[in-house]
Amino acid sequence: MATAELVDLGKTAFKEQKWNDAFTHLSNADDAQALQPDDLEILAISAYLTGKFNVCNDTLTRSHNALIKEGNIPKAVRCAFWLGFLLVNKGESARGGGWFGHAKKLLDQYGKDCVEQGYLLLPVALRCLGEGDAEGSFRVFNQALEIGNRFFEQDLLALAHLGQGQAIIRMGEPHKGVIFLDEAMVAVDTGELSPIVVGIIYCGVIETCLEIFDLSRAQEWTDALSDWCSSHPYLVPFRGQCLTRRSEIMLLHGKWTDAIKEINHAIDLLSKPTAEPAVGAAFYQLGELYRLQGDFKKAEQAYSEGNKYGKNPQPGLALLRLAQGQVERAKSSINNTFASAKKIKNKSDMLFAFIEIMLAAEDVGTARSSLNELKKIVKDHEAPLLNAVALQAEGAILLAEEDPKSALEKLRNARKTWDELKAPYEAAKTRELIAKASHAMGDKDTAELEYEAAKWTFQQLKATPDLTRIDKYFNLKTSPTTGGLTDREKQVIQLIADGKSNKTIAEELFISERTVERHVSNIFGKLDVSSRSAATAYAYKNQLL
Repeated sequence: MATAELVDLGKTAFKEQKWNDAFTHLSNADDAQALQPDDLEILAISAYLTGKFNVCNDTLTRSHNALIKEGNIPKAVRCAFWLGFLLVNKGESARGGGWFGHAKKLLDQYGKDCVEQGYLLLPVALRCLGEGDAEGSFRVFNQALEIGNRFFEQDLLALAHLGQGQAIIRMGEPHKGVIFLDEAMVAVDTGELSPIVVGIIYCGVIETCLEIFDLSRAQEWTDALSDWCSSHPYLVPFRGQCLTRRSEIMLLHGKWTDAIKEINHAIDLLSKPTAEPAVGAAFYQLGELYRLQGDFKKAEQAYSEGNKYGKNPQPGLALLRLAQGQVERAKSSINNTFASAKKIKNKSDMLFAFIEIMLAAEDVGTARSSLNELKKIVKDHEAPLLNAVALQAEGAILLAEEDPKSALEKLRNARKTWDELKAPYEAAKTRELIAKASHAMGDKDTAELEYEAAKWTFQQLKATPDLTRIDKYFNLKTSPTTGGLTDREKQVIQLIADGKSNKTIAEELFISERTVERHVSNIFGKLDVSSRSAATAYAYKNQLL
């Protein structure tokens, strides 16, 4: 077949979004006779979309060099921009930054107004955003938007709108930010964007929506991205990120088996031919699923793999230690990383885990102070999921403060929101707390009903650690020989029987003396005794020691 015919077939296939066919025809044509710069660009894009990243880089470089020889500086700069952008996206920041610098130097020498000036503003704006200068980032994105409008450049406009939305959200105005995100997605729907930009917009919008807990938008655009990926079977980039987001949403909705399949597929895609930075988040997600199902060894391996690719293993690793019964280790782990959580989503996730671990360590005061910070995030964002998290945390704290009546009000509101969000696991954990609060108020019927409902959900999800915990707690609570003592209260009564003072008990159990006093008071009340000697006698009689 003649070279010209192969080129025509390749261009036609590219227009029809048959990128694998386009790559085959154009690469065959290029083997026969070196392609022109414009055709090399199409070949490079087809190579990228079908996962041939090294071929993409080499071909874009050839196109760039050919354009320089022709004196077409703006198009050469465009090639350099995409080389830099795609390299940075693959985690090769130094090489990518070098191409950006090279492109800037070419434009400065060119000295004429062109749309490529707008493209080169994008990495500047993204750097500002990464450094925490959201206002500066917004200003630079706005400059890029003005250039895009002047040249009617749809790709640049869509990327600038995405960036503006992300910057406004980081400035603490999520409701305004999503307007810009929606505008970027409208450009996707019109079909006016190049395929690489379509994938970038999808992934950027979905990640940002999850960051601000806008689950309805995140799910809507994740489904749209899934459809787009499915309609292009040879598409490689973006598919892995799509599957990771799908897995996160499936986890929330209780589809854990499907979520594990999706995330393993995502890891496979993101690891070939070379691992992308996004694989770190995929491994973390796999660790979360294994942790919740009680496969602690696999969970720890997954967190470790994610950490290799730059994904912080917290708070998952600290919660893993808690599930393993290593409370002090969990506390140290979460304390060491808590201050480094800067992003909104990371901060709220870290706060909720921090509160859970502090309550397990019986450090109620620290948990209470952390709740205030969590409430501030809720107030700023008004997201239903965040509100449910805060209500659940406050209910758990009130329960630890021995105020079950107030705890019930918070917990019931949390459970209602979890049900509305179709989040069965979180709803079950809340029902477990409702059962504990009801039991503390003497309402054994409600406690039993809520316990059974929570246990049933944990069984359906195969949430083994939660099943073990809830059975242990309620078996202790209903056992007549224990007097309704908790595990901690049994530890305290053992030390009372050993003749230890409250101060010594506090030191041995790593809790405050005030907490010990509360435990002793609870023990006296539950056993209906008024002295340490009487409590000790009861404990020996009922074989608690």
